Amino acid sequence: MRYTLKDYQSDAVADVLNNLSTAREVFHSTNSRVSSLALAATTGAGKTVMAAAVIESLFFGNDDADFAADPSATVLWFSDDPSLNAQTRFRLEEASDKLRSRLVTVEHPFRYRQLQPGHVYFLNTSKLAKNALLTRTRDDSNQLDGIGSPDAIPFTIWDTISETIENPDVTLYMVLDEAHRGMNRRSSADTPSIVRRLINGHGSVPPMPVVWGISATVKRFEEAMLTAEVADNRIQLATIAVDPVRIQQSGLLKDDIVVDFPSETGDFSTVLLRRGTRKIKTISAAWAEYSAQQRTEEPVVPLMVLQVPNKPDPDTMKQALDVIFDEWPELRGDAIANVFGDHTNERYGPYTVSYIPPERVQDAQHIRVLLAKDAISTGWDCPRAEVLVSFRPAQDATHITQLLGRMIRTPLARRIEGNDVLNSVECILPRFDRKTATQVLEQITGGTDGDGDGDGKRVLVDPALMLPNSTLAEAVWDALDALPSQTLPRKNANPMKRLTALAHALAADKLRKGAGDEAHQELHSVLDGLAARYAPDLTKATTEILTVRGGSVRAVAQYGMQIDSTFTEVADDRAIEDAYAQGARVISPDLARTYVNRLAPEEDAADEDLRDASIRVAALGSLAPVRPALEAEADTLVSTWLSQYRVQIKTLPEARQTVYADITSMSSSPQQIPIARPVNRWEETKRRTPDGDVPLERRSRHLLADHEHFFPIGSLSPFETDVLDRELARPDTIAWYRNPTRGREALGIAYTDKYGNWRTLRPDFLFFTEQQGAVKVNLVDPHGHWLPDALPKLRGMAEYVNEYGASLHRAETISTLEGKLRVLDFTVPTVRAAALSAVDVDELYRLHSTEYQ
Repeated sequence: MRYTLKDYQSDAVADVLNNLSTAREVFHSTNSRVSSLALAATTGAGKTVMAAAVIESLFFGNDDADFAADPSATVLWFSDDPSLNAQTRFRLEEASDKLRSRLVTVEHPFRYRQLQPGHVYFLNTSKLAKNALLTRTRDDSNQLDGIGSPDAIPFTIWDTISETIENPDVTLYMVLDEAHRGMNRRSSADTPSIVRRLINGHGSVPPMPVVWGISATVKRFEEAMLTAEVADNRIQLATIAVDPVRIQQSGLLKDDIVVDFPSETGDFSTVLLRRGTRKIKTISAAWAEYSAQQRTEEPVVPLMVLQVPNKPDPDTMKQALDVIFDEWPELRGDAIANVFGDHTNERYGPYTVSYIPPERVQDAQHIRVLLAKDAISTGWDCPRAEVLVSFRPAQDATHITQLLGRMIRTPLARRIEGNDVLNSVECILPRFDRKTATQVLEQITGGTDGDGDGDGKRVLVDPALMLPNSTLAEAVWDALDALPSQTLPRKNANPMKRLTALAHALAADKLRKGAGDEAHQELHSVLDGLAARYAPDLTKATTEILTVRGGSVRAVAQYGMQIDSTFTEVADDRAIEDAYAQGARVISPDLARTYVNRLAPEEDAADEDLRDASIRVAALGSLAPVRPALEAEADTLVSTWLSQYRVQIKTLPEARQTVYADITSMSSSPQQIPIARPVNRWEETKRRTPDGDVPLERRSRHLLADHEHFFPIGSLSPFETDVLDRELARPDTIAWYRNPTRGREALGIAYTDKYGNWRTLRPDFLFFTEQQGAVKVNLVDPHGHWLPDALPKLRGMAEYVNEYGASLHRAETISTLEGKLRVLDFTVPTVRAAALSAVDVDELYRLHSTEYQ
């Protein structure tokens, strides 16, 4: 893969591969029983990248997922849109260089009787229509055209699919892209749709062995399969639903959508277009500043999308372009383009607006303003689109939703830590009222302020930007820097892959030259030690590798009996290669390669030496203690190096610090990481009411503040506001921080929910207090104990304080019990012990809480 998968993507790929392996076994061992499975992930999750990783694994194996290549694998990628197929093919090529020569668009004439293993075939609904060229034989051609067609062949694509399915050496995996589409009945006579015929089989064509649906929601695929009436004869394997919280935490999607619209009636299109132009100039300057600070080689060049009606008035368009150039006079004439369906250049007064295909917009960075009509849906992916100005009416919600779905991707495929300006997209909707705007935006984002455990996305209307509070001492910020945060553990963590990633990063940043070689030398020593410690077992394993065992059955017809016997043969090179491949998967292919090179140096190695080294790797890989020992050494080395270079890493550019944070999180247990200092934050400052805008309450001493050094608290509940005011009234409180719901600028505490899934607790408040001349931190989390996640979060807090309590002055959770505020003080050992063993949260508060003063 050319891309490094996010943790949730790696987990999803492993789960899909496990289901596909089960489906293959079911089909080939249970009288051709067919099955289906689904991958469901929200917009922007990278479904095509995950699909590319799965298909590459099918063809070539996947060591991280412990998945061996399937030599029988043939993939049929099906959608109802040929342009969607074309874009998918392009993305698969971008994601995997191994797949480039294996992607085939099925076109007429298609002269293959069977689809070939190791290839992906793209097919769409129109090519399977009754009179399509691919479904017509030579005889059909004669009847329809009156003469024989020179391109006609004596079999159809249905024959090809049928023969492929019936070949016992082939497993045909059908990928149903956007699985909710194309399942409707085509007529009142209940004629099955093409896709249903493909899935269920028809006539002499057998049903599809494995159907893998890729869709935005689980419900869509499940409904699609029910509509296809496959429930009776098809095994439904578990659906892999990607957690949207993990998608948002990955940084692939924007955190905030900032919405502007007029508070009074009238046509304010010109005024707000001018505002949008100023915003794109501002965000362009912010990205330029960030790129200069981080010394990035490819700076982000933001784009503004201007969405217009289906039949835009030429005079109105000229006026709009006048506004843009008036506000942005340095804009070049060729910096504005259109993606209208007419595919032609447009003329508005003195302006010529060139057409550009949607898929080229991202790379055509000279284009700064893009004109669009309907949503740029199929095939468009433009993460640098940072500002949207829509002249469409409010009832066009579906199109706006589709367009926003293409705009919420982050330009660098990661969050810019602590910087809400660069983590947001601006939407100016002059023809939308507030209710419609909020509904449209929340439909696509699920936007909410969250309770500390949500996905963290927000829909903001006319917010203000909070900046670091200049009235606070540097010691407060130093205390924030020193506070330990925790990563969210990964399900399929690979310690050796983590060590390799760290070694490469340290070498790339010139912190530890030759770190990769050094890491492998340490692991080679572990293998040598294991070989000596388990010498008898290693000898036995070597003998097994060199011996091929089998059995014979001999029937004696004269006496009506059979005689069983066994035999042994010496393993040949092919058998040894297979054994080496299995051993290499256990100890990792890269480590296996370097270990062989150490045992048999390339410059003077004889064939026999290489053969013996390969056998040793195969034998070591078969020993049970080997993998745990290697992983333990890898974890130890990673911890040592991260600790040793902690200070140097913090001086690196933000992009490189993010790399090390990701490496730190590549673990099956929570890991300590520092909190990133927040640079800015969007916050609502007004509440819109029928009587006009009402300013929100504010409080002083927050780490981020407006120009008057205050922070709005409109997002707080009355419960939270009560706790905040009590803490600010304490004489030793010098500052506070409303802990964000996402990003590394938030304190995160890892805990497991009642289902055993890892989640992140983000306590509501951090209060900074002066104690004996030093600044200390208080964790204060108002959280109702009656909520279903209360007990798991309390356990997480207890475990965190057990490990990092020395960094804190206070650590408390507060709830209401019988009308009074009660507090659990986690600095008390007995309270922590009680929380860890509690089964009833109400009883925990009654027995171990005190009144909150």
